[in-house]
Formats: sequence, structure tokens, C-alpha cells
Amino acid sequence: RERFDVGGRDVASWFPGHMAKGEARERSGPAHPPPPLSRALGTHIPLSSCNPMLREALGIRPHILVLNKMDLADPCRKPVSASAGLAGWLGTCGLQVPAVPLPVPFRHTDYNILVIGVPNVGKSSLINSLRRLHLKKGKATAVGGEPGVTKAVLTRIQVCEKPLMYLIDTPGVLPPKLGDVESGMKLALCGAIRDHLVGEDVMADYLLYTLNKQQQFGYVRRYGLPEACDTIEPVLRSVALARGRTQKVKVLTGTDNVNVTALDSSAAAYEFLRDFRAGRLGRVTLD
Repeated sequence: RERFDVGGRDVASWFPGHMAKGEARERSGPAHPPPPLSRALGTHIPLSSCNPMLREALGIRPHILVLNKMDLADPCRKPVSASAGLAGWLGTCGLQVPAVPLPVPFRHTDYNILVIGVPNVGKSSLINSLRRLHLKKGKATAVGGEPGVTKAVLTRIQVCEKPLMYLIDTPGVLPPKLGDVESGMKLALCGAIRDHLVGEDVMADYLLYTLNKQQQFGYVRRYGLPEACDTIEPVLRSVALARGRTQKVKVLTGTDNVNVTALDSSAAAYEFLRDFRAGRLGRVTLD
């Protein structure tokens, strides 16, 4: 397919109450002067995961741009966008930006840093990883594969002893309105928007379209397909058969009701999305 037909659908905006609170806190900061920021992006969606509202909130604050989930990104695909605020190229070498010294107000014996970003880019996982690396301690903030696990701006979490550094976890924030359908679909594929708001069947079809467009045919080998598919139905059929995703369906006949076993396409679409998010279909960069 040359283009993906959304059928007149609009990607559902997902802006619960905890997002509004998180955005207000991120704009103002917990103290004055405002703390430095760490902005997390998904390396597999480095452009789509840039929230313009968060870029406005940054202002002139010193901040660090963190590319997370590098293991899911295609190392050969390196998008560049000056409008997205990304300096240099994005790839296996990370983000190259000039080193900027912290202003005098931030040169203290301890540091408090807000961690912000869209939902499900690994903000909480980043905090836990730094804590485990430097302090050899277990996780201090809950993580999950769905958006909305962090519902409030949390208290300070120590991640380093020398220098003494605290990170503050925040809820993921999306714009109130996603004007770009393509960006919205990419965010949904990566779990930044709840699946049921867009529809697993639509997301699975868009994922297949994207994989074919980038000539990423790992799904053909994984599901034992004879060749790449242009439509989603054969893929979901193979996924359902391979994973045993079936359901009992009652069929009305002229004499009696008969229960038959049918393939569960919705469950198969969910499995297809799970395999992609876990990297089992290969390393893919959507932007």
C-alpha cells in the first residue's frame, strides 16, 4: 500500500485529569528557581514523542534530552528534524549536543531534576535504572507497559550519592489534541495512548503497513507466513493459530444452536502489538 487509509477516523485524544495536573506542575516546577529538567523520548519514536507543550515548558531551563528504549530502535534509521528540537542525528550513538554548564543557581551540593515526557517512554524505568546503577537499590517507582501508571508528581527519589542527586517522577503528558493522525498512530503503537481508544484492529493494520513500508519482514518469519502480506487478515489468522487465540461462537441453525470454535481476531491483534512492543518483530524506528 502506498498510503494508509484511516477511514475518516480521528485518533482519540487522551488527556485524563492526572495529565493536566502533571503538566501544570511541570510548567511551574516544585520550587523557585525552577529545577533542571530531564526530558525522556522514545528512541523508536524520537519525533512523535516530542510534546510541543513540554518544549514550551522548558523555556530557558537547563535540560537533558534522554533517548530511551534504544534496544527497540532500528540502528540504521536516523531521522533528523530541527523543528522537533533535536540537534544532530539520532541513532546508535545517541544524541550529540554541545555541553552547556549549569547556571550558577544550580551549582549546589545536591540536585533536584524533574523527569518529563509523553506517556510510556520509560521515565520511571530510567529513574529505577539510575538508582540501581549508582545506589545498588531496588526500584522506587512503579512501572508498567501501559500509559498512566504514574498518576501524580512524586516526591524526590535519590539516584546518586556523589553528587547528591534526586529525580522527580511525573505523569506522562500528551497534548490535549493530537492534530497529526500519523503521529497519533505511532504514539498508540508504542503504548502512549490506551489501545482501546484507537482500536487494536486499526493499530495492527497500521503496524503491518509501517513494517511493509520499511521492508521490515520479521513478522513473516515469526508467524510462518509464506510471504509478506498487504492486508492484516492473513497475519491475524496466522497469529491466532500460532497462539491458540480462539473463542466459542454460537451459531443459530434451523433446529438448534451450535457452538463452534472461531479465531479471535481481536486477541490476535493484541498479540501482534505485544510482539512489536517487545521487539520480537525486529528493531523498528517509526519516525
